[in-house]
Amino acid sequence: MAMRTILPRWPGCSRGDGSTPPATRGGTPPMATICLVIQLLSALGIDPAWRGPAMILLITIVALVTWYSLRFGAGQVAGRVLARQPPDAEAVLPGVELERRVRTLERTAVRTGGVVIVIVAVLMALSSGFQVDIGPAVAGLGIVGIAVGFGAQTLIRDWLAGIFVVLENQYNQGDVVRIAGVSGVVEDFSLRRTMLRDLDGTVHSVPNGQITVASNLTRVWARVNVDIPVAYDTDLDLATRLINDVGAQLHADPEWAARLLEAPSVVRIGHFGDTGVSLKVLGQVPAAEQWAVAGELRKRILAAFAEHGIRIPTAPRVMVTASGAPPLAAEPETSASEPAPEPKDPTAPAGPPLGAG
Repeated sequence: MAMRTILPRWPGCSRGDGSTPPATRGGTPPMATICLVIQLLSALGIDPAWRGPAMILLITIVALVTWYSLRFGAGQVAGRVLARQPPDAEAVLPGVELERRVRTLERTAVRTGGVVIVIVAVLMALSSGFQVDIGPAVAGLGIVGIAVGFGAQTLIRDWLAGIFVVLENQYNQGDVVRIAGVSGVVEDFSLRRTMLRDLDGTVHSVPNGQITVASNLTRVWARVNVDIPVAYDTDLDLATRLINDVGAQLHADPEWAARLLEAPSVVRIGHFGDTGVSLKVLGQVPAAEQWAVAGELRKRILAAFAEHGIRIPTAPRVMVTASGAPPLAAEPETSASEPAPEPKDPTAPAGPPLGAG
């Protein structure tokens, strides 16, 4: 009696006479599992009044198991891909870049799959647990979706832009990028927005639809780009030789050898300024190492210039005093009785936090 009461209300599970229709034999694993549980409950004589809550609980359990299976499967696939990667010398992307790419795709797949699982579980719960005919509801949702689509064009644009970011591999989690006028490390990524943390520690949420140009500062390799100013009366040949020697020593240093691909060297004379001329120094380094290498290179060049008497030009400062008094060539030192200059506001923007060199 219980089987005749419960199973006929579940199309595709049983005809009520104990036979299984072809739709069930070729159905999806979740549907087959639900049908088996219904048959088991009917055989045990469970009260049909508990059918709705039992089915909602069952759908919830199946949805959770499916979601955890998706997470586990995505993690296994990501692990296998990373385990089969060729050596860095033969790979299109280095190991670090490939790992960032795979992990970003893994998170995106799990999140997208989770949304699909929730939608399917809610529809099944409405149909099975509350006996709601979801056919008209789905048709209504389609019409509502069209109306919402016209009103939520910005949100749809963000999703589409996020899809292209993933497909084109523009950047991944952990990269240092410059997007929508903001620079920082990609801390999180979804199809709707990108989370960046800049050098000050500020977190920026950038909608993907606002990204017109994405500049990846840490893709495969980078370049140290440093302008070294010297005075006009400097022996440029000597300065060039010192800078090249410093770059070669830095490249040969065991502590820094792994962080350089080539020794930084002077490639040309840069621009002429008001107080001196600049020497353009370039060097190739692995991704994300350009800032540390540039800082160490400046420190060593400054020490070498000081040792050989090469002067770094500074702009002269002239302070105008009261009328009739001669101008001073430099600013006087601040005495203890005079108020100290007001310190810079620490909350003020510090400019582009991750400029190259």
